[in-house]
Amino acid sequence: MNKAKQLYELQEVDFDIKHKTQALTQVRSQLGKDDDLVAARASLDTEKKRLADLEHQQKTSEWELNELGAKISAVEKKLYGGSVKNPRELTPFQQDLEILKAQRAEREDKLLALMMDVDSLQQNVSLKKSEFEKIEREWHQNQQKLSQQQTELETELAQLQQKRSMLASEIDSDSLSLYEEVRRAKQGQAVAKVMQGRCQGCRISLSVSDQQKARMGQELAQCSNCGRILYLS
Repeated sequence: MNKAKQLYELQEVDFDIKHKTQALTQVRSQLGKDDDLVAARASLDTEKKRLADLEHQQKTSEWELNELGAKISAVEKKLYGGSVKNPRELTPFQQDLEILKAQRAEREDKLLALMMDVDSLQQNVSLKKSEFEKIEREWHQNQQKLSQQQTELETELAQLQQKRSMLASEIDSDSLSLYEEVRRAKQGQAVAKVMQGRCQGCRISLSVSDQQKARMGQELAQCSNCGRILYLS
């Protein structure tokens, strides 16, 4: 087989290996990456904590309101139950009753505001929970997809590496050494096709002697400008 053709085929495999390796690296970098999921969970946990704090405040306010109700009932019993006969003795109880009722009204306003806040936050927590569950579901689906892609890419790379070894074993050592040397110097493109008398590596017109040498294919021809190995299909 034409040496340049052998090297060109080897280069095609090397390009495939490079692209598959890059793709595999990208897939591996995404596997286990859960930034969005962690952020959504943190946001949900924050709202849950706020809700728990407000619900605790609500319960405390309800307890305080019940305590005030009990105190008011006790004072009203003394005022209107007939146990206290002296009008002068009733005056302090009347004053205490007015103070307690004012405190109760204030507590009721506070409790109403808390109940509204709790209701609003409950809705927000429900929304955050739905968002988190959606992100979590999508994350698991994406991770499963990435895991499958990783397996497929690893299989394809193993096959390509095997194919490369077979191709390389059929190429003489001098040609293979030249290929590797030029490949390192030219960012992976060691072999360039010749089309319409031009080297497709550097796009420069080739001399007649370079074209003739590439056409014959008995020995490797290199572009006089860029040094790439010429392949005339």
